[in-house]
Amino acid sequence: MKKRTNLSWVIRIVLISAASSVVFSFASSQFLGRAGDVAAFAILLVFILIGLVFDMIGVAVMSANEAPFHSMAAHKQRGATEALRLLKNAEKTSSFCTDVVGDVTGIITGSTVALIAAKLMLSFSTQSIVIQLVISGAVTGLTTGSKAVGKTLALNNNTAIVLRVGKLMHVFGALDKNRDRKRG
Repeated sequence: MKKRTNLSWVIRIVLISAASSVVFSFASSQFLGRAGDVAAFAILLVFILIGLVFDMIGVAVMSANEAPFHSMAAHKQRGATEALRLLKNAEKTSSFCTDVVGDVTGIITGSTVALIAAKLMLSFSTQSIVIQLVISGAVTGLTTGSKAVGKTLALNNNTAIVLRVGKLMHVFGALDKNRDRKRG
């Protein structure tokens, strides 16, 4: 049976991606404008790590088997119900993690590299393209290499990763419920 593309989901993803990109780009440029060289590279690493983690989650969700989570949920293990919800919506979860967050952080990483290179060229009073090429090459290698390792880890540890995300969702869900109780 073929699944049809859900147009409202596609529109939602487009809007979330665009808004995320604007927010991350703005935050990145604001922080980088005031940051020193070390802080700028730290910000860059944060974007790479966010992309890596969400890429791993997306791969883990697409490759995990539901069966262990049914057993965990039956035994009332924290996060198992949330993990099952992720798996039942694997296509959307993976799309959000790898396409929205992963691609947006990839784009922001590229623009962050450009801003860092421009900043360094100003610091060294040079217009040398070498700075841009070295930083760009190093970041590309780091990003693609870490994602290759991350995907292998996600495939080999998909149950553990999905359960960790489920537990995190459980904690945030509990915090949300407590906040709602205090308001009501």
